[in-house]
Amino acid sequence: MLANFTLQYWLDEGWYVGKLKEVPGVFSQGKTIEELEENIRDAYKCLIDVEQPPKNKNVLVREIMVGV
Repeated sequence: MLANFTLQYWLDEGWYVGKLKEVPGVFSQGKTIEELEENIRDAYKCLIDVEQPPKNKNVLVREIMVGV
């Protein structure tokens, strides 16, 4: 499955540095914009892998409200 995200990026001392606007905590960098895009995709995949619940039948899920 593919999803669209907004890559915000800037130059910092010769590096392209960026983040996904819709996904807090996904940052990366690259020497080229293409390298940045590849690294951002990898960072997003790492975040998604970490946030997957364990494959255990005893895991419960509950939605809660949080003020923002």
